[in-house]
Amino acid sequence: MTDLIPAWLDGSLTPVDKLEVHRRGLRHKAVSVFVLAGERVLIQRRAAGKYHTPGLWANTCCTHPHWDEPAADCALRRLREELGIERLALTAAETVEYRADVGNGMTEHELVEIFVAEAPADLPVSPDPAEVSAIRWIALRDLLDEVEVDPDRFTPWLRIYLTDHRDRIFGRRVGGR
Repeated sequence: MTDLIPAWLDGSLTPVDKLEVHRRGLRHKAVSVFVLAGERVLIQRRAAGKYHTPGLWANTCCTHPHWDEPAADCALRRLREELGIERLALTAAETVEYRADVGNGMTEHELVEIFVAEAPADLPVSPDPAEVSAIRWIALRDLLDEVEVDPDRFTPWLRIYLTDHRDRIFGRRVGGR
């Protein structure tokens, strides 16, 4: 079964195979989530078997919605599938469009709806090893520092979110940065 995602083809939104979308760099819909516990954010290291950006650190989760799937429903589904996280309340934070080379001859050109969820400090997390090789909670300030010092350890989209959109995603959590 092919994995079709909503992409713009010849000016209209059309279901297109996910790999074709990335090989051709077509603009497509996406969802990203940041789960926060106070000043800390949950990040994941992408599994080695991912078709692009394997082994890089990313935000809590990101994906493409199914055809006609509302973005918030998609975000909740992917939190459950990738990390075993359930019953968090999402807040829409920002809509971002970006284009980035993600290696292996692929390009992400996404129109992304970004969500933030506040979680308890003892949130149970159960990553799917086919999707996620590691997780960690990190203070947002420390994450910003790590991305600045060693950007190649992080996905292009996480770097874009933190560089260009952090105030609108995280608000006062960023403080004086």
